[in-house]
Amino acid sequence: MRIEHIAIWTYNLEGLRNFYMHYFDASSSEIYHNHSKEFRSYFLSFYGDCRLELMEMPGIPKSKNDVVKQFTGLIHFAISVGSKDKVDALTNTLRKDGFKVLKEPHSTGDGYYESVVLDPDGNRIEITS
Repeated sequence: MRIEHIAIWTYNLEGLRNFYMHYFDASSSEIYHNHSKEFRSYFLSFYGDCRLELMEMPGIPKSKNDVVKQFTGLIHFAISVGSKDKVDALTNTLRKDGFKVLKEPHSTGDGYYESVVLDPDGNRIEITS
């Protein structure tokens, strides 16, 4: 078994798609549009098998979770960039471009080297080596 994809609701479909394509080298499917439900989505592919589905539809309520605090449920997903230097560089680029860095690059007790940043919608991304 494997995780096939993770889905994120957004009110900024094109902006979120562009963010992941620009900073994380994602490739995108063509847009899927269900006109009767006013639903639109893209599947983003990264190196490897797991995909990210970005979805937009009127009437989906915004999350009331505080993006800086921890809460139950899905809290983050991780994208491996391949090296500590790339973690540092991408974290600095995202900061310079105005994105919030929640945790600076650091080594964890379980052997990871990572930082934590927020995407344009406030979703947590762990950038790992």
